[in-house]
Amino acid sequence: MLLAGRSLQAVWCPAVAASAVGWRQLTTELGAGQPVDKILLRGLVFHGYHGVYPEENKLGQKFVVDATLVTDLSRAGHSDDLHHTVSYAQIYEDIRGIVEGPPQQLIEAVAERIAGKVLREHAGIAAITVGVNKPHVAVSGVVQSLGVEITRRRQQQAEL
Repeated sequence: MLLAGRSLQAVWCPAVAASAVGWRQLTTELGAGQPVDKILLRGLVFHGYHGVYPEENKLGQKFVVDATLVTDLSRAGHSDDLHHTVSYAQIYEDIRGIVEGPPQQLIEAVAERIAGKVLREHAGIAAITVGVNKPHVAVSGVVQSLGVEITRRRQQQAEL
């Protein structure tokens, strides 16, 4: 059954966990039958100068980035040809250039810049989820890290 161009299963599925519903919605948005494959970049560590405090901009600190790229990997999987996939080495360099580049006040802005650059420069990527974490933050309490995570899709990028 279709509802506003989407299957009812993708719009309403209370028996399925929220993450599965999100996956179903993404699958529907990408098109029926199209693979939803992912390239994962986890725990990328860089030294950057982002933050609202002058000390952060002067001394810098460690940032840890995770990225999940949604793309179709079937051609590369069948051909075993590097030219048929997205270069995760290039994605790494794109992320490094932003995190180690000009300072931003907010890690939200860092994440947006990463997502925007990857979607602009790599046509084969349909969506990206970016997490930017600060392991060393000035809060009164013990934390492993604090951060943000955003998801952007190609059609959203075209609208900006």
